[in-house]
Amino acid sequence: MASLPINPTINPHTLTLKPKSFVKFPQSHLITYQEDGRKEKLVNKSYYFKLLGSLCKEGQLEEAVDFLNEMEYQNMYVGPEFYGELLQGCVYERDLHLGQQIHAKIIKSGDCFAKNEYIETKLVIFYAKCYLFCVSNYLFCRLRKQNVFSWAAIIGLHCRMNLSKQALLKFIEMLENGILGDNFVLPNVLKACGALNFVEFGKCVHGHVWKLGFEGCVFVASSLIDMYGKCGVLDDARKVFDCMVERNVVAWNSIIVSYMQNGFNEEAIGVFYDMRTEAIEPTRVTLSSFLSASANLCALQEGKQGHAISIFSGLDLDNILGSSLINFYAKVGLVSDAELIFDRLIEKDVVTWNLLMSCYVQSGQTEKALNLSRLMRSKGFRFDSVTLSTILSASADLRDLKLGREGHCFCIRNNFENDIVVTSGIINMYAKCERIPDARRVFEYTMEKDLVLWNTLLAAYAEVGLSGESLRLFYQMQLYGLPQNAISWNSVILGFLRNGQINEAIDMFTQMKTVGLDPNTVTYTTLISGLSQNGHSSEALTYFKQLLQAGCRPNSASIVAALSASTNMASLHDGRAIHGHILRQKIPLSLPVATSLVDMYAKCGSLNCAKCIFELIPEKELALYNAMISGYALHGCVVEALSLFKHMLKGGVEPDSITFTSVLSACCHAGLVKEGLDVLYDMLSVYHHMKPSVEHYGCMITLLSRCGDLNETMQLIQSMPFEPDANVFESLLVACRELRETELEEHIANCLIKIEPDNSGHYVSLSNAYATTGRWDKVSKLRDFMKKKGLRKRPGCSWIQVGTEFHMFVSGDRWHPRTEEISTILDLLDREMQLTRFSFNNCEYQVIIP
Repeated sequence: MASLPINPTINPHTLTLKPKSFVKFPQSHLITYQEDGRKEKLVNKSYYFKLLGSLCKEGQLEEAVDFLNEMEYQNMYVGPEFYGELLQGCVYERDLHLGQQIHAKIIKSGDCFAKNEYIETKLVIFYAKCYLFCVSNYLFCRLRKQNVFSWAAIIGLHCRMNLSKQALLKFIEMLENGILGDNFVLPNVLKACGALNFVEFGKCVHGHVWKLGFEGCVFVASSLIDMYGKCGVLDDARKVFDCMVERNVVAWNSIIVSYMQNGFNEEAIGVFYDMRTEAIEPTRVTLSSFLSASANLCALQEGKQGHAISIFSGLDLDNILGSSLINFYAKVGLVSDAELIFDRLIEKDVVTWNLLMSCYVQSGQTEKALNLSRLMRSKGFRFDSVTLSTILSASADLRDLKLGREGHCFCIRNNFENDIVVTSGIINMYAKCERIPDARRVFEYTMEKDLVLWNTLLAAYAEVGLSGESLRLFYQMQLYGLPQNAISWNSVILGFLRNGQINEAIDMFTQMKTVGLDPNTVTYTTLISGLSQNGHSSEALTYFKQLLQAGCRPNSASIVAALSASTNMASLHDGRAIHGHILRQKIPLSLPVATSLVDMYAKCGSLNCAKCIFELIPEKELALYNAMISGYALHGCVVEALSLFKHMLKGGVEPDSITFTSVLSACCHAGLVKEGLDVLYDMLSVYHHMKPSVEHYGCMITLLSRCGDLNETMQLIQSMPFEPDANVFESLLVACRELRETELEEHIANCLIKIEPDNSGHYVSLSNAYATTGRWDKVSKLRDFMKKKGLRKRPGCSWIQVGTEFHMFVSGDRWHPRTEEISTILDLLDREMQLTRFSFNNCEYQVIIP
């Protein structure tokens, strides 16, 4: 690097140079200090100034310094503007060392240089761009005249140092001093407003932009879009974008990023397509945002198009683009493609390693994630908080306490125990491994606890249903002066629901509104899912309607929970309404939503609709196949169920225990003993890792007993690797009753009473067995015993939905207002059925005996 020699001479504006070869001046432009040559001197000075500026802009600082030294060696007068231009070159290259040398030379050159307004401003800008906060501020405060350029430098420095509030205060001070903002100041001020989410302040700045006439500046307009996007005011961001006369790629990027960051991924993709029609070439930022939106929607085709565009545009696979591609392929489940991108990266950083590791954890390939972490260490990369959080998350998912403790020890050895992100991962790991006391101990030993850490422990208590502990911790947060956010309230509500405390959960939900905190989508989803799982499906649907009325956008989890509630109630009307909302709002038909729709339609009696939804999904997974096979089995379509099962196996999808339960249930409905035995045999011989459960044996026992093969049934029960449960005996009991095997029926009923002594149905079955053989004394004694124990047979119950009304019917109860009318219709139907059967029997008799 060239340097500026600083030696005191008679002429303070010239330098004594060490011998070296200098830049050769054109002979025709040598300056002669004569009275009659002033005009030529001015022309030559302008020429040399432009030449010096050109060298600085091209980053040739060493040549620029040599050039300046040669000028002084030729006794040419070098004014402050030359040093200012050289400082600007140091700004371009962020060359602090050379800039400091120039500063020293300026001071040595006297006050006419050091107190020159142009030089003073350039020095403030230089130190601000080099992030020397104290030096830049000191020089700024000493300025005799603080112009708009120095204010722009100091406000920009505050923004880059994340001192957004101070940046806004500086802007206010600037206005109070009578200096108006320009197209350099205003973008930095808008950036600070976006960082602080000060939308009202940002709107005032927007008014300032209009007043000064900068609305036509692409840079300022793009900053306005970015500010509104960060504040979540997307309508105003879109208005600014639509009013722009000229849009460059920065403006397009700003609106795409704004939509994506606020969860409006479909809109972000739509703007990207509009950008393509305008023939604007995308940058890495454009494609990264587009890929993130595609990843959030699991939009496979769109993401692949983005990848293809990046290749077609010739963009290098750097860390920015590569990270976005890895993230996209990870979220859509294409792990092999994510690996391929990772291998082809030009240069890998910690972020890319972490993304692939997280991809492995999300796809359940924990061993690969751990191997990758070892490879990462061997390549010389240090683990950061994200790496350690991913490893801890892997141990939490595996419930691997040993691995989690090893990760915890590594954190302590490498001074990560006070990192909030890592500590949250440790607490979550201990909670998932059901070591709540250890999680609490880690929490207590953490010196600085923020809201995230409190919420992590709160969620840990809630997940295991410790509602009392979570509520106590919730109130303890108030004592420590921490304001609870929506996540805190959601955890307490979840804790109550996990513990079956429905009323308490609803009370907490109501209190949340009274304190002025609006429930978000997660709050509603937690409540809807918890109510549905606790048998309160009607209330769950009510809260789903409230979610829509509140203007919240339902996510995949809330839609699945609402569809589950509709399925539990067998309410086709509500299920169709939810499906209609999905179609109207153009919500992507993700696999969980599609699976829930298939399950709902099948269980609510609309098998054709279930089949249509199933056929709409191009890339089917196991859960979707299970829902459709179960639907076929439920409707007795055994041929379709077995055919789909075979098709699934040919497609390379491996079945699980739910698949086999559905297939065996289908065989059971149709009485296909051979097919059922073949399926059970395949389960035992082909899929060794999958051992048949009680449910699978129960299906086979039901199948064999219904076909009248009680001996084979008893042999199967005896060969079971575990004790039969009540469901197995109940299936056998029904078959005994149909086959009039009274002794066996009595024996099974006694076994059931031993297994479930408080189940009144088993006593009734035993009583019926006694009555069949005429042992009325035992019937009487058994009835008396049931009365003493307070056991009553629960009456059968059914309901039907007509329009929006539910009509419930209980066996032996005549409370319904239209009972007489219903009974009359039933009598007519019964008589018609008897007449039909009589006519059929006569016809059959005439055919058999002419």
